Amino acid sequence: MRELTIAIDGPASSGKGTVARRVAESLGYAYVDTGAMYRAVGLHTLRAGADPTDPVATTGIAGSLHFGFDWHKGQLRIIVDREDVTTAIRNERVGGAASAVAVHPGVRSALLQTQRDLGAGGGVVMDGRDIGTVVLPDADLKIFLDAALEERARRRHAELPGSVLDEVRGELAARDAQDSGRRTAPLRQAEDAVRVDTTGHTIDEVVERVLGLVHERRGR
Repeated sequence: MRELTIAIDGPASSGKGTVARRVAESLGYAYVDTGAMYRAVGLHTLRAGADPTDPVATTGIAGSLHFGFDWHKGQLRIIVDREDVTTAIRNERVGGAASAVAVHPGVRSALLQTQRDLGAGGGVVMDGRDIGTVVLPDADLKIFLDAALEERARRRHAELPGSVLDEVRGELAARDAQDSGRRTAPLRQAEDAVRVDTTGHTIDEVVERVLGLVHERRGR
């Protein structure tokens, strides 16, 4: 049976990362977290003492990194230049730097070929914000996961102890505007993508929906 290339896009806290990982595990596919790649660029930018808003410095850093994704005891590990940065990239400071570097066309261009190489050959699930539109425009199956802002805010609030729901909602709304309004690779649903609204649905329900779409596509 032919192995598919699956692209999953959507706004922050739509559930795409969790769904993509679960779908990849269920199918025995590789999983590529493109958001982690931008976080890695943000991390290395901060370590270098560079300004995340500097397009020249951040583009140079992005082009110098080598990425790997490994499963270890059921967990996805992010490897950059032979260093496991899985934990190091998951904090708010690095997240802020990732958002800043991701708007630079040079950074996105530097990571694009790596992402395409990781998706070549099928048997992969890749998630992000421009996978179906830019990174893998010929993907066998494109999914656009979405959810109401209020629900996405509640999810993010639950993940961030001590956070204030109204502030989280405002930050997500601002991120949506930034992602959708940027000139390079804006967040949008590909014309041939299947939209899946996760509002009011459990992760298990969404995963089953996506797996159903995979099986339908395989049968064509």
